[in-house]
Amino acid sequence: MLVPNVTHALRRLGIIASGLLVAGAVAGCGGLKRFDNPNLVQGKVLFVQKCGACHTLARADTKGTVGPDLDDAFRESIANGLGRSTIEGIVHDQVLYPNADGVMPAGLLKGSDLNDVAAYVASAAAAPGPDTGLLAQATQKPGTGPPAVEKNGVLAFTADPTGQLSYTTRKATATPGPVTISMSNMSGVAHNIAIQAGSSGAVQGPTPVLGATPISPKGTASFMVTLKPGTYTYFCQAPGHRMAGMWGTITVK
Repeated sequence: MLVPNVTHALRRLGIIASGLLVAGAVAGCGGLKRFDNPNLVQGKVLFVQKCGACHTLARADTKGTVGPDLDDAFRESIANGLGRSTIEGIVHDQVLYPNADGVMPAGLLKGSDLNDVAAYVASAAAAPGPDTGLLAQATQKPGTGPPAVEKNGVLAFTADPTGQLSYTTRKATATPGPVTISMSNMSGVAHNIAIQAGSSGAVQGPTPVLGATPISPKGTASFMVTLKPGTYTYFCQAPGHRMAGMWGTITVK
């Protein structure tokens, strides 16, 4: 029989369905075995690359909304005494045996990579404050790259290659007139880029979209737009991506 805190956490993750539960999720009432010698730094890097586009985890700076918010999923149960070794096992088994009705692909992570990610999520979920030390340096904060600058009529952007819901920069400059907006997407997540007058940031602005183009994973695309002096917002139109932080500001002067 599942202990209440484990049951609550599993329900928040959406992995109790039709009376079925991942077979290894709980060993009696004592929680789960911690895996030997996990590499938390590697676990964070892999989590951002493989999981961050779908899950929110504050310490990893990820804000995906496709899957459960991992801080929210475990917060109440942790406060009520759920051990982090139990969380580690829950995460491990959910990735190893994903819900057939869900969107998580089978075989996303295996072996030591899966152990590392499970251990990192267990250590970070609903934990107060930021990561410190080597963990703080494991990944770059989204959108903090150097500004994009128009060159020869082309303004080039890049989606965060690690899978974060962000462009590599949130700032760009251009001169008035026709500009080719180019974007490369070396991440494993489908994105696009759209341009809108004004500086509305993460919130949908009132002005119409001036131009947009979809970019498949590992692809590049472009479109042309005429920009007048002023401020514009560039953003991704994929559901939830703009709100998660995939936007930036173009200053035209």
